[in-house]
Amino acid sequence: YTYDLTPRNLTHLAWWVSEVTERDVRQCRAWISEVLEDQQLARVFYSRTQESNRKGLADWEMRIGRRAGWYAVIRALEPGHVLESGTDKGLGSLVCAAALLRNGSGTLTTVDVNPSAGYLVSSPYSRVTSLIIGDSVEAISQMTKDVDIFIHDSDHSKEHEEAEIEAVLPRLSPKALVISDNAHVTDVLQQWSEEQGRRFLYF
Repeated sequence: YTYDLTPRNLTHLAWWVSEVTERDVRQCRAWISEVLEDQQLARVFYSRTQESNRKGLADWEMRIGRRAGWYAVIRALEPGHVLESGTDKGLGSLVCAAALLRNGSGTLTTVDVNPSAGYLVSSPYSRVTSLIIGDSVEAISQMTKDVDIFIHDSDHSKEHEEAEIEAVLPRLSPKALVISDNAHVTDVLQQWSEEQGRRFLYF
């Protein structure tokens, strides 16, 4: 599930981040470059991949793709709590945790049903990351901490996406941002945004 974005598409992503966060596009481009050039992040990725017993299932190149947008949004909004569903190997979690560490504040909770999930997340990124193994809808429903950014990237069925977003709704802080990695497949986030009186943007 990893891929690169073209230079032009990275520019499009910077403009999307700028619109979402109301920050200058030049700063958004700088944040995207920051994560793409993060040598510590790359070292952790490569060492953990090499050590893992799942390395045969892993990509050996660190291709962040649109996760660079998650990083830039976190850098811009400085959230206190980021919630990610669908940890998988943990590349997205690493990217989010790297942004939180750069900010100097905030924590990440990431949820996956697979007991082997999250093996990429190690020090220093594990210092700001809590991994929950279990059903994401159940885990979200039991949370008591406010969520400032929610990233849906788990089961990409329409029904599961709806269930996660409904579960997180009571836990969203007043200015929370909701990101779905599934908006190219379903209209769930678009319809929910309209029902809730929110703005919807697509990259």
